[in-house]
Amino acid sequence: PEQFRILREKGTEAPGSGEFDKHYPSEGVYACAGCSAPLYKANHRFKSGCGWPAYFDSLPGAVTRHEDRAFGMARTEIVCSNCGGHLGHVFKGEGFPTPTDERHCVNSVSLTFSPEDK
Repeated sequence: PEQFRILREKGTEAPGSGEFDKHYPSEGVYACAGCSAPLYKANHRFKSGCGWPAYFDSLPGAVTRHEDRAFGMARTEIVCSNCGGHLGHVFKGEGFPTPTDERHCVNSVSLTFSPEDK
């Protein structure tokens, strides 16, 4: 039920509650929990302290961005390019020392992890 609510109904898990919030492997791939499409490399992960897994970039073409004006805010939603599953939101210009100056804030329940790069 929780995975469906987040992936298909654009929900958000509670901060700090997700399986991958403090998961920092050096190798592997995070994939969409809805369709298994690869989304993020483990080495794109960084510690942001936001309570959700944070990545500075996705695999090429894996993530699609949409404007999200829900709750009176202007944000950029990120979804799986393959199945449209809601992943979270991307934020720019927060000053993290990453190559892209972006933070992909992703719900853990929207992801699976494979320790091997595929």
